[in-house]
Amino acid sequence: MAAILSVLQHSSCPENIQFHFVTSSSADSDSLRSALSGSFPYLKFQIYPFSDDSVVAGLISTSIRSALDCPLNYARNYLAELLPTTVRRVVYLDSDLVLVDDIAKLAATPLGDDTVLAAPEYCNANFTSYFTPSFWSNPSLSMTFAGREACYFNTGVMVMDLERWRVGGYTAKIIEWMELQKRMRIYELGSLPPFLLVFAGNIAPVDHRWNQHGLGGDNFRGLCRDLHPGPVSLLHWSGKGKPWARLDANRPCPLDALWAPYDLLQTPFVLES
Repeated sequence: MAAILSVLQHSSCPENIQFHFVTSSSADSDSLRSALSGSFPYLKFQIYPFSDDSVVAGLISTSIRSALDCPLNYARNYLAELLPTTVRRVVYLDSDLVLVDDIAKLAATPLGDDTVLAAPEYCNANFTSYFTPSFWSNPSLSMTFAGREACYFNTGVMVMDLERWRVGGYTAKIIEWMELQKRMRIYELGSLPPFLLVFAGNIAPVDHRWNQHGLGGDNFRGLCRDLHPGPVSLLHWSGKGKPWARLDANRPCPLDALWAPYDLLQTPFVLES
């Protein structure tokens, strides 16, 4: 709800925004629809139950944090199949974020003639750490990145051309890597590595301001973090610590105060001076 409110508040033309919500197959879609319509009476949206979650569960390997093993985390792999073919381009957003800029700017990111997706890249990150020694020691696997300037990117904020995705059969390519992971462990971190294997080095650039990620800390302790240097258009609480949980516990990090104004439940909290 906070993410939706932030998108609408900072949009120059909120009436032009169409939301697509993907839910678990067990979710109560009627209750969600009622909550969305009650909070945002003029919101244009569709709800898509992720009916393949039981199939995906069989492809998921245990990662470093149990929350990352939820099948719904893998729904982004299947957006081209979940959404109607009339939906050709989307901005994919995780739910643990808020925008402080017009999403139309992000949606207008140029993808060139054949690029499938765009996202902020972080080439100073240790890319090798996202894969196991078994992966890097196997030439037939590590050669996957040959000729590609592969860099880490966070899959929580992406501009995606679903038409090109469908034509290129990218869902099947991601699934192939997940199936290999079940036979031999080639990565540790949930749904991200298959995206890196397929797309790293072949994505369109997006300014870092559109994903100030990691505000939830690391995947183990969720400690407080500062903003990265530079301007900010989107704040993303990726990591273990979530602002709503820390605010509810009255143990917020300083930057959680930036999420609080978009909390429709208006949970009271106190920041230590």
